[in-house]
Amino acid sequence: KPHVNYKEAIYGSIKHREVFEKQTGGKGKFADIEVEISEGKEGTFGLEFINDMKGDAIPKEFIPSIQKGFEMGLSNGPIAGYPLEKAKVRLLGGSAHPVDSDNLSFEIAARQALRTATRNMESRLLEPMMKLEIVTPEEYMGDVVADLNKRRAEIRGMDEANGARVVRANVPLSEQFGYVTVLRTLTSGRATSSMEFSHYEAMPVELEKKILEKGLLSF
Repeated sequence: KPHVNYKEAIYGSIKHREVFEKQTGGKGKFADIEVEISEGKEGTFGLEFINDMKGDAIPKEFIPSIQKGFEMGLSNGPIAGYPLEKAKVRLLGGSAHPVDSDNLSFEIAARQALRTATRNMESRLLEPMMKLEIVTPEEYMGDVVADLNKRRAEIRGMDEANGARVVRANVPLSEQFGYVTVLRTLTSGRATSSMEFSHYEAMPVELEKKILEKGLLSF
Protein backbone atom coordinates (compact mmCIF):
# COMPACT_ATOMS: atom_id res chain seq x y z
CA LYS A 1 0.00 0.00 0.00
CA PRO A 2 1.38 3.47 -0.87
CA HIS A 3 2.94 5.57 1.86
CA VAL A 4 0.89 8.14 3.82
CA ASN A 5 2.70 11.03 5.52
CA TYR A 6 0.87 11.32 8.83
CA LYS A 7 1.59 14.05 11.38
CA GLU A 8 0.86 14.43 15.08
CA ALA A 9 -0.68 17.17 17.21
CA ILE A 10 -0.55 18.01 20.91
CA TYR A 11 -3.29 19.76 22.88
CA GLY A 12 -3.30 21.82 26.07
CA SER A 13 -0.15 22.92 27.89
CA ILE A 14 2.30 21.50 30.39
CA LYS A 15 5.23 22.79 32.45
CA HIS A 16 8.33 20.64 32.50
CA ARG A 17 11.85 20.73 33.93
CA GLU A 18 14.60 18.78 32.23
CA VAL A 19 18.06 18.24 33.70
CA PHE A 20 20.65 16.65 31.45
CA GLU A 21 23.74 15.57 33.33
CA LYS A 22 26.51 13.22 32.29
CA GLN A 23 29.87 12.47 33.88
CA THR A 24 32.33 10.33 31.96
CA GLY A 25 35.59 11.38 33.59
CA GLY A 26 37.08 14.79 32.95
CA LYS A 27 34.72 17.44 31.61
CA GLY A 28 31.09 16.43 31.98
CA LYS A 29 27.80 17.55 30.42
CA PHE A 30 25.17 19.66 32.18
CA ALA A 31 22.04 21.55 31.17
CA ASP A 32 18.95 22.48 33.16
CA ILE A 33 15.87 24.05 31.55
CA GLU A 34 12.35 24.82 32.72
CA VAL A 35 9.76 25.28 29.97
CA GLU A 36 6.06 25.48 29.24
CA ILE A 37 5.00 23.52 26.16
CA SER A 38 1.64 24.06 24.47
CA GLU A 39 -0.14 23.34 21.21
CA GLY A 40 0.52 26.71 19.61
CA LYS A 41 -1.80 29.13 17.85
CA GLU A 42 -4.38 27.96 15.35
CA GLY A 43 -3.15 28.36 11.79
CA THR A 44 0.54 28.25 12.74
CA PHE A 45 3.03 25.53 11.87
CA GLY A 46 6.40 24.47 13.23
CA LEU A 47 7.94 25.83 16.42
CA GLU A 48 7.08 29.07 18.18
CA PHE A 49 9.89 29.67 20.69
CA ILE A 50 9.69 32.42 23.31
CA ASN A 51 12.42 33.27 25.80
CA ASP A 52 10.50 34.36 28.92
CA MET A 53 13.39 33.70 31.28
CA LYS A 54 14.08 36.35 33.91
CA GLY A 55 17.72 37.19 34.50
CA ASP A 56 20.66 35.26 33.10
CA ALA A 57 20.48 31.90 34.89
CA ILE A 58 21.24 30.38 31.49
CA PRO A 59 23.93 32.31 29.57
CA LYS A 60 22.44 33.85 26.43
CA GLU A 61 24.89 32.04 24.14
CA PHE A 62 23.08 28.77 24.93
CA ILE A 63 19.58 30.02 24.04
CA PRO A 64 19.89 29.33 20.26
CA SER A 65 20.92 25.73 21.05
CA ILE A 66 17.83 25.29 23.22
CA GLN A 67 15.66 26.52 20.36
CA LYS A 68 17.49 24.25 17.93
CA GLY A 69 16.89 21.25 20.20
CA PHE A 70 13.15 21.89 20.26
CA GLU A 71 13.07 22.39 16.49
CA MET A 72 14.80 19.05 15.99
CA GLY A 73 12.49 17.41 18.51
CA LEU A 74 9.43 18.31 16.42
CA SER A 75 10.44 15.63 13.92
CA ASN A 76 9.52 12.87 16.38
CA GLY A 77 6.01 12.96 17.87
CA PRO A 78 4.82 11.09 20.99
CA ILE A 79 2.29 8.73 19.38
CA ALA A 80 4.12 6.94 16.60
CA GLY A 81 7.16 9.08 15.82
CA TYR A 82 5.56 11.17 13.08
CA PRO A 83 6.42 14.91 12.96
CA LEU A 84 4.57 17.26 15.27
CA GLU A 85 2.64 19.79 13.21
CA LYS A 86 3.35 22.63 15.65
CA ALA A 87 4.29 23.50 19.22
CA LYS A 88 4.79 26.60 21.33
CA VAL A 89 7.65 26.58 23.83
CA ARG A 90 8.23 29.22 26.52
CA LEU A 91 11.60 29.10 28.23
CA LEU A 92 10.92 29.97 31.88
CA GLY A 93 14.22 29.29 33.62
CA GLY A 94 16.99 26.83 34.32
CA SER A 95 20.64 26.81 35.22
CA ALA A 96 24.10 26.17 33.81
CA HIS A 97 27.38 24.78 35.11
CA PRO A 98 30.44 27.04 34.65
CA VAL A 99 32.53 24.16 33.26
CA ASP A 100 30.26 21.32 32.13
CA SER A 101 27.58 23.27 30.25
CA ASP A 102 27.89 23.72 26.50
CA ASN A 103 25.68 24.16 23.44
CA LEU A 104 25.27 20.43 22.82
CA SER A 105 24.15 19.81 26.42
CA PHE A 106 21.35 22.37 26.12
CA GLU A 107 20.33 21.07 22.70
CA ILE A 108 20.03 17.53 24.09
CA ALA A 109 18.11 18.78 27.14
CA ALA A 110 15.59 20.53 24.88
CA ARG A 111 15.03 17.43 22.74
CA GLN A 112 14.55 15.27 25.82
CA ALA A 113 12.21 17.84 27.38
CA LEU A 114 9.93 17.85 24.35
CA ARG A 115 9.87 14.06 24.11
CA THR A 116 9.09 13.56 27.80
CA ALA A 117 6.57 16.38 28.17
CA THR A 118 4.52 15.59 25.06
CA ARG A 119 4.07 12.00 26.21
CA ASN A 120 2.14 13.45 29.15
CA MET A 121 -0.09 15.62 26.95
CA GLU A 122 -3.20 14.82 24.96
CA SER A 123 -2.15 14.02 21.41
CA ARG A 124 -3.79 12.96 18.16
CA LEU A 125 -2.72 11.49 14.88
CA LEU A 126 -3.30 13.79 11.89
CA GLU A 127 -4.00 12.49 8.40
CA PRO A 128 -3.67 14.34 5.06
CA MET A 129 -7.01 15.38 3.57
CA MET A 130 -7.40 15.75 -0.18
CA LYS A 131 -9.64 18.12 -2.10
CA LEU A 132 -11.51 15.93 -4.59
CA GLU A 133 -13.63 17.04 -7.55
CA ILE A 134 -15.67 14.58 -9.60
CA VAL A 135 -17.56 15.28 -12.82
CA THR A 136 -20.13 12.57 -13.51
CA PRO A 137 -23.33 12.01 -15.51
CA GLU A 138 -26.49 12.44 -13.41
CA GLU A 139 -27.42 8.74 -13.49
CA TYR A 140 -24.29 7.75 -11.56
CA MET A 141 -24.58 10.36 -8.80
CA GLY A 142 -26.09 7.97 -6.24
CA ASP A 143 -23.34 5.38 -6.66
CA VAL A 144 -20.58 8.01 -6.63
CA VAL A 145 -21.82 9.67 -3.43
CA ALA A 146 -22.44 6.32 -1.71
CA ASP A 147 -18.87 5.28 -2.48
CA LEU A 148 -17.52 8.58 -1.16
CA ASN A 149 -19.39 8.07 2.11
CA LYS A 150 -17.65 4.71 2.53
CA ARG A 151 -14.34 6.57 2.21
CA ARG A 152 -15.09 8.96 5.11
CA ALA A 153 -15.56 11.83 2.67
CA GLU A 154 -17.01 15.18 3.63
CA ILE A 155 -19.19 16.40 0.76
CA ARG A 156 -18.49 20.10 0.25
CA GLY A 157 -20.85 20.83 -2.60
CA MET A 158 -22.76 19.59 -5.65
CA ASP A 159 -23.22 21.63 -8.83
CA GLU A 160 -24.17 21.26 -12.48
CA ALA A 161 -21.86 22.05 -15.37
CA ASN A 162 -22.34 21.36 -19.08
CA GLY A 163 -25.09 18.82 -18.45
CA ALA A 164 -23.07 16.86 -15.86
CA ARG A 165 -22.97 16.86 -12.06
CA VAL A 166 -19.93 18.14 -10.18
CA VAL A 167 -19.23 16.77 -6.70
CA ARG A 168 -16.68 18.43 -4.42
CA ALA A 169 -15.46 16.69 -1.29
CA ASN A 170 -12.63 16.42 1.22
CA VAL A 171 -11.39 12.84 1.52
CA PRO A 172 -8.59 11.23 3.58
CA LEU A 173 -5.66 10.33 1.34
CA SER A 174 -5.50 6.86 2.90
CA GLU A 175 -8.98 6.13 1.51
CA GLN A 176 -8.17 7.21 -2.03
CA PHE A 177 -5.68 4.64 -3.26
CA GLY A 178 -7.05 2.98 -6.39
CA TYR A 179 -9.95 5.44 -6.57
CA VAL A 180 -9.58 6.24 -10.28
CA THR A 181 -10.15 2.58 -11.14
CA VAL A 182 -13.16 2.32 -8.82
CA LEU A 183 -14.71 5.49 -10.26
CA ARG A 184 -14.23 4.19 -13.78
CA THR A 185 -16.02 0.97 -12.84
CA LEU A 186 -18.90 2.76 -11.07
CA THR A 187 -19.57 5.08 -14.01
CA SER A 188 -18.63 2.88 -16.97
CA GLY A 189 -15.68 5.17 -17.59
CA ARG A 190 -17.84 8.28 -18.02
CA ALA A 191 -16.75 10.22 -14.90
CA THR A 192 -13.52 12.12 -14.32
CA SER A 193 -11.84 13.22 -11.11
CA SER A 194 -9.06 15.52 -9.93
CA MET A 195 -7.42 15.62 -6.52
CA GLU A 196 -5.03 17.93 -4.66
CA PHE A 197 -3.80 18.31 -1.09
CA SER A 198 -6.05 20.35 1.21
CA HIS A 199 -4.96 20.15 4.87
CA TYR A 200 -4.21 17.88 7.83
CA GLU A 201 -7.03 16.79 10.12
CA ALA A 202 -7.29 14.72 13.29
CA MET A 203 -8.13 11.11 12.55
CA PRO A 204 -11.24 9.65 14.27
CA VAL A 205 -10.19 8.29 17.67
CA GLU A 206 -11.50 4.76 17.09
CA LEU A 207 -9.73 4.49 13.75
CA GLU A 208 -6.50 5.82 15.28
CA LYS A 209 -6.66 3.17 18.01
CA LYS A 210 -7.34 0.44 15.46
CA ILE A 211 -4.41 1.48 13.28
CA LEU A 212 -2.00 1.77 16.21
CA GLU A 213 -3.05 -1.60 17.63
CA LYS A 214 -2.53 -3.33 14.30
CA GLY A 215 0.71 -1.50 13.59
CA LEU A 216 -0.56 -0.32 10.23
CA LEU A 217 1.40 2.93 10.20
CA SER A 218 4.29 2.96 7.74
CA PHE A 219 7.31 5.24 8.11
